[in-house]
Amino acid sequence: MNAVRPIHFCDVTVEGELWPVFGWAIEGSAGTILVDTGMIDSTPALDEQWRPVLRPWPKLGEVAAVVNTHLHFDHCGGNRRFAGTPTYVQRAELEAAVEPGYLVDWVHFDGESYVEVDGDADLFPGVSVLFTPGHSAGHQAVVVETADGVVVLGGDVTYSMRELIDGPTPSIRRVHELRPRRVYLAHHERPWEPEYS
Repeated sequence: MNAVRPIHFCDVTVEGELWPVFGWAIEGSAGTILVDTGMIDSTPALDEQWRPVLRPWPKLGEVAAVVNTHLHFDHCGGNRRFAGTPTYVQRAELEAAVEPGYLVDWVHFDGESYVEVDGDADLFPGVSVLFTPGHSAGHQAVVVETADGVVVLGGDVTYSMRELIDGPTPSIRRVHELRPRRVYLAHHERPWEPEYS
């Protein structure tokens, strides 16, 4: 059975407030799957407000695959560390990753090994992706079957716990339809643990 471990990669300053940047390690029969890679350094392309406060890189062992919820810099900034590792991303996200808001050098680099996904897909035993566009054109959430139920690694499906609970967007409604045991968001330390009747 799969287990999920949150990883606090770094913090970024957004409008004067420090936001954590989380990813997750999934441990299961497919080995270690890393969901998002945070940021491993900064770049002059990021203005002062987005400069990361880096944290020590976690001990992960060998990573069998990477899944990016999307390709914004705070979610794919560590991808270069995993050059040659299969990295699952929505085709729509790869196509959008040349637009403003993306750091193209952090998306496309020597050794990149993207596996393009179109929509919902099963990736590994008990690990699938749910197409959740909105924050970006090709955003995807990762759905993990664990011993205590379904866990959704939501990335930036929303920034707001209130919006997650109230479910106003089609992508958030898709997450609710799974009736997950817990939902993690990339910029929140604690998951949402809904109670369904």
